[in-house]
Amino acid sequence: MKNNIHTIKNILLLALTLTILNSCDDFLTEDLKGTFSSSTFYQNDKQAIQALNGAYQALAFGNPNNAIWVFGDVASDDAVKGGNPGDQSEITYIDEFMADANNGFVGNYWSFLYEAVARANNVIANVPAVPMDEGPKNRIIGEARFIRAYSYFHLVNVYGKVPLKLLPQLSFETIHVGLSEVSDIYLQIEKDLTEAAAVLPPSYSPADAGRVTRGAALAMLGKVNLYQQKWSAAIDYFHQVEVLGIYGLLPRYADLFTLANENGRESLFEIQQLADQNPSTGSALNQWFAPAHEGGYYFNAPTQGLVDAFEKNTAGDVDPRLDASIGREGQPWLNGDLFNAGWSPTGYLTKKHQQPLSEVSSSLKGDGGLNYIYLRFADLLLMKAEAFNEMSSPDSAKANLNRVRQRARAGFPGTPPADLLADIMVSDQNLLRSAIQHERRVELAQEFHRYFDLMRWGKTIAEAALGAEFNYDTRRYFPIPQAELDSNQGIKQ
Repeated sequence: MKNNIHTIKNILLLALTLTILNSCDDFLTEDLKGTFSSSTFYQNDKQAIQALNGAYQALAFGNPNNAIWVFGDVASDDAVKGGNPGDQSEITYIDEFMADANNGFVGNYWSFLYEAVARANNVIANVPAVPMDEGPKNRIIGEARFIRAYSYFHLVNVYGKVPLKLLPQLSFETIHVGLSEVSDIYLQIEKDLTEAAAVLPPSYSPADAGRVTRGAALAMLGKVNLYQQKWSAAIDYFHQVEVLGIYGLLPRYADLFTLANENGRESLFEIQQLADQNPSTGSALNQWFAPAHEGGYYFNAPTQGLVDAFEKNTAGDVDPRLDASIGREGQPWLNGDLFNAGWSPTGYLTKKHQQPLSEVSSSLKGDGGLNYIYLRFADLLLMKAEAFNEMSSPDSAKANLNRVRQRARAGFPGTPPADLLADIMVSDQNLLRSAIQHERRVELAQEFHRYFDLMRWGKTIAEAALGAEFNYDTRRYFPIPQAELDSNQGIKQ
């Protein structure tokens, strides 16, 4: 199992021991044990950390409302809903771009992200007054700012214009907030990340591994600028990450998605999960994605188009990332057996985010301990390659792109064939752009990025990938949930 399991992931442990309630002075003559009012909490550094841990816990995959995989993968051309046809049928509406404001997954993911925003807002608002050393205090606030920025980044990319709530929900004005322009939301995201990067440390001791670092904030700043096509700024932030000298590619691609390499050299930011706790702090992704005979629901089924995107040569050799990412007929599965195409309606299942039965039994499938890597160094290199290409610097673009391909090539068993995953040599901007986009698809397959990439690449690419039923102008963003429209008086309908 994991090294330092009870220290590396203590971010989650205290988060679920705490209930913060509004005070009600005449309810009991004696304070309830184990609960805190807003006036009695945030009294010391321990409570500040507990509140911050609660904000981290709000991002975890034990919460079924964390549906980033539905929007990142199923809404794209890389996956379909999978599962039994009638199970979680609302995902089908997202897959087919027919989701309305009453769709449960549309509403639940909104609530999930705003819960993280609310917890981060409470930390940012209350920790400044806590009597404690300024260094740890600033770090705590910086971590909360990153969590808020991460949450708003997903809100703005799934829903477009959303309410920009930056204060605790304690008054009519802070609860009923109107929609902000996308550009204004990005400005706030950049502000939060810039302030976080200024105070966060480059690394932590093993006891705090998994907390947000300076590198994570800088990488996220680069990504946010890339999404806004601010190419030069994105390159600068990615360069700042690299000069820290902390991050690099793991030698073997397949090793990325294992317990042994959590919070490792390639990881910039990952959502921490911890199995075997009461109450549970484990990941449910095992159960969502595993085949039925392992206790899973076999959702997020990869498409034939994704499988075909992995390079093959005339001898039939294939990019080794395919079998590290996707289960397919007759190839080794996670438990030493061979994959059976009948396990999935498409004939394929994702391998990532799953653990073998030796680590998570079928009866405990929804309590996995494997982290989700949101940002990793290979992603940074490909984003940097993209920005350099858009700045008409093909040599720099190819240098970053080919570092990723060379690592993938090194994963081939034995001597890699000369005609498989060779370095990209073209310098034409359009051809190089296509090569980078292709590389992102296979390198980051089933890591919940594809839909967002298609949307930021624009109408022509998105509509070509998603088919005739997708209209970029009317379907790029998902609808604001009806519950929010009904309850938020700040939104003008």
